Amino acid sequence: MSKKILMLAGDFVEDYEIMVPFQALLSVGLEVDVVCPGKKKGESIATAIHDFIGFQTYAELRGHNFIINKNFDDVNLSEYGGLYVCGGRAPEYIRLNQKVLDYTKHFFDANKPVAAICHGIQILTAANVVEGRTLTAYPAVGPEITLAGGTYKEIPVDQAITERNLTTSPAWPGHPAILKEFYKLLGISIHG
Repeated sequence: MSKKILMLAGDFVEDYEIMVPFQALLSVGLEVDVVCPGKKKGESIATAIHDFIGFQTYAELRGHNFIINKNFDDVNLSEYGGLYVCGGRAPEYIRLNQKVLDYTKHFFDANKPVAAICHGIQILTAANVVEGRTLTAYPAVGPEITLAGGTYKEIPVDQAITERNLTTSPAWPGHPAILKEFYKLLGISIHG
């Protein structure tokens, strides 16, 4: 399997949900290409910090800039051994790009490892790849999973669900769990 991972992102991706997995995947020797529709290598995307500070839902605060390292239109899907779908606000609009959906479908059709966190699952539902699967997401995305034919399972925010080639987690506190599962799907074992 290829040691390259494709990561889908866009403006106002959740800061932790791009920064942490990007750096963690690099730290185990993987090459990670981060792409965004309409952006080229060297251009930046804005990130957002989602935090719970007393409202009924999270507040969105401005995060860091993240530099895209691959041209979106130059992706050759056969080069990649896995897909990582980031969360935040970006999935709600990048899922409107047909190539994003086609890229996503490729990994499911080829049974390659996929990790998706928080609102990233909105890309999976739009790509019509969750039917018959059990997965999790940020709770507000749960109804979309059900409408797309999947089974939404509410789990603690620091956990992940893995079924076949897909691992999902509700939000960034689940990074240790989703990354551990994604490594397993990629055939990576870490010994300490």
